[in-house]
Amino acid sequence: MDSFELNKIMGAVLGTLLFVMGAGFVAEAIYHPIEGRGPGYALPEPEAAAPGAVAEAAPEVPLGVLLASADPTKGAADVKKCQSCHNFGEGEPNKQGPHLYGVVGRPEGGVEGFAYSEGMLAHNAAGDTWTYENLNAFLTKPSDYVPGTKMTFSGIRTAEERADILAYLQTLSGSPVPFPPAEEAAPAAADGEAAAPAEGAETAAPAATPADAPAAAPADAPAAEPAAATETPETTATETPVEGTPTTTAQ
Repeated sequence: MDSFELNKIMGAVLGTLLFVMGAGFVAEAIYHPIEGRGPGYALPEPEAAAPGAVAEAAPEVPLGVLLASADPTKGAADVKKCQSCHNFGEGEPNKQGPHLYGVVGRPEGGVEGFAYSEGMLAHNAAGDTWTYENLNAFLTKPSDYVPGTKMTFSGIRTAEERADILAYLQTLSGSPVPFPPAEEAAPAAADGEAAAPAEGAETAAPAATPADAPAAAPADAPAAEPAAATETPETTATETPVEGTPTTTAQ
C-alpha cells in the first residue's frame, strides 16, 4: 500500500471523528436545557417537625370497658394461632407451653411440672397472679412482660382482639373470675351547660348585693312620671345697693 492510499484512509478516519465531535457539539447546543430564564414558581417545602414534638396519642380505652363489649366467640377463633403450643381443655396436658384452662386468677408460673423461664419464675416468686390486667400486658408483648421468656410469640397489637381472647379465657373455668368494672370517663358537658364541679371543690359565692342598693325595677313597670316643672317667680328681687357707694335720687 502506497503512502497516498494510507493518507486517504487516515483522512477518512479523522474526518469521521471530526464529524462525530461536531455533531455532538451541535446537539448539545440545541438540546441543552435553558435554566434561570423567565418567571418560575418555587414549590413550598414541607415544614419540618419541631424536634421532640410528639403526635398527640389517642386516649386509651380502659380494659374494663373493652371487656364489657368483648366477644368470647371471636376470642375462641383468635386463639387458634396458639393451639400449637397450648391446650385449652380441662385436664389436658402441657405442650410446648403450659395448659391455659383456669389461667385467669392462677399464680404466674404456677403449673406444676412445667419448666418455666427465669423471668417467669421471678414473677412466681413475687406472688404475681394472672389477672386480666397482667394477661393483657403479657399478650401485648410477652418479651417485655417477661424478659428472657422462652415464648417466641411477638404479641397481639390490637386491644380489641386481646379483649376477645381474655373474654374467652374467662370461660375456661368452673368459677369464672368477673371482669374489672367498666369505668368510663365522664362525658363532656353539653353545649350551653356548665360542667358539674368535682366533689369537694369549692364553688364561688355570688357577689354580695349592698343592703342599700335599690332593687331593680321590673321590666314591665310603667315609666316614672316626669317631675313637675318648677315655676319661675314673676317678680325679681329688689336691687341691693353696694355698701359704701353713695346713692343719688332723681331730681
